[in-house]
Amino acid sequence: MGYCIIIPAYNASSTLYAVAAEALRCGAPLLVVDDGSTDATAQSVAGLPVNLIRHDRNRGKGCALRSGFDWMLLHGFTGGVTLDADGQHDPSAIALLAATARRDEVDILIASRSVQFHQMAGLRSWWNQFGVWCMRKKTGFEITDSQSGFRYYSSRLLRDLELDAVGYDLEMEILMKAWRGGFRIASLPVAALVADGRSTSHFRPVRDTWNICMTFLRYY
Repeated sequence: MGYCIIIPAYNASSTLYAVAAEALRCGAPLLVVDDGSTDATAQSVAGLPVNLIRHDRNRGKGCALRSGFDWMLLHGFTGGVTLDADGQHDPSAIALLAATARRDEVDILIASRSVQFHQMAGLRSWWNQFGVWCMRKKTGFEITDSQSGFRYYSSRLLRDLELDAVGYDLEMEILMKAWRGGFRIASLPVAALVADGRSTSHFRPVRDTWNICMTFLRYY
């Protein structure tokens, strides 16, 4: 079976429709995971042919992704592309990301924003560059963006991993467990539509960066 698209969403009523509509143009099934939104996030895509899971309360991006992964595996897809609901990522690159990952037999392919790191402010810019350096130094992974949420994951990988994180640190947990499991990880240069998405992201620079750092150290 082919791949699917997974969009975790929280209070994204102003951006989700445009992201989902563009993502559907690639022809793959789309799942939106509404992570306990208190606005009209779910209603904003009511007119689109999307699959929808709704959490009864806000549980965190990691939990939303894990719900999406469970759905993906249950429905027999061979892989899935994740992207954020806030319009940072370019949905027109979904098909390229999936095709490249499948052609090269990569288990995680990250849409890298490395050429735009200089456009990010403060802690986000520093952590993205430092995170790449740490990953390369400690694991040997030649990736150029460790924090992009625009990624392809193989079902082979997700079936093998037991995931625990509930927040933004889930994406680092997956990378570290994939490294320990001997899976293939790579990057593909894909410019983001908005390099620094602080105005639309729910990422908490200090707390979430700390959790990501601790996750890296824990599994290293």
